[in-house]
Amino acid sequence: MHLAQRALRRAASTATVALLAVAVGCAPQPEKASDKASGTSGETCAKGKLTTEAAGKLTIATDEPAYEPWFKDGKPANGKGFESAVAYAVAEQLGYDKGAVVWQTVPFNKAFAPGEKTFDFDINQVSISAERKKAVDFSSGYYDVRQAVIALKGSKAAKAASIADLKDVKLGAQVGTTSLNYINDVVKPKQQPAAYAKNDQAKSALKNGQVDAIVTDLPTSFYITAAEVTDAKIVGQFENQGGTPEQFGLVLDKGSALTSCVTDAVDALRKDGTLAKIEKQWLSDAVDAPVLK
Repeated sequence: MHLAQRALRRAASTATVALLAVAVGCAPQPEKASDKASGTSGETCAKGKLTTEAAGKLTIATDEPAYEPWFKDGKPANGKGFESAVAYAVAEQLGYDKGAVVWQTVPFNKAFAPGEKTFDFDINQVSISAERKKAVDFSSGYYDVRQAVIALKGSKAAKAASIADLKDVKLGAQVGTTSLNYINDVVKPKQQPAAYAKNDQAKSALKNGQVDAIVTDLPTSFYITAAEVTDAKIVGQFENQGGTPEQFGLVLDKGSALTSCVTDAVDALRKDGTLAKIEKQWLSDAVDAPVLK
């Protein structure tokens, strides 16, 4: 019954926003209308009794394919891989056991696009940013990440020792990612970078010589060079921009009543060392790489 009531409230809220927009001569915002701050709706965070998409269940979304080392064997539900393990740890912290978790497939870019969500939270290497916060809520960060450059061994790009050395090479990355942002905003190459819908397409382009190098997050770079494109190497990693680390966060609906609960769960897992243990188990092979300056 609570789901039906929530749907009616959302419909009423949307209608009100539309009427106000006509009155002031501007279009309504695409995200769900709400006058309240995220997580301040009276949600008690009672374990296992949250107001979720499906009563008594926790719906978690990620993209398909689910890449290693974030997931194992392309199966988010098996609890293996860094993000799968984090997702289940957060679920347990919220009071939901493994049997109460429902996985849903949502494309990477759709996860943080404006509009009402069909999941409780999404976990898919989504970096927290001010721009994305305009459309969705984020939990606190569950992983500090850096971006890295991968090139085929023996290529011109593989010899790059600085950001300046990358300006003349053809670079590529998945569309909508901070990886692509680093190419455009940090490297600023002379050639237009290639943007791909999936990381698999970027890897294929690298293999086929369509691009000289691609940019992904560092753990993914280590996995790609170790298991998928073994004739490639990590050229180096970028420094954090703006003095603060880039962080992956769990994505929630804009104004979600769950945001504060999920954030509290992530913070608790960081404080008690659970996140560090999961990182050591699944990302220990993602060792350091040269820093490109």
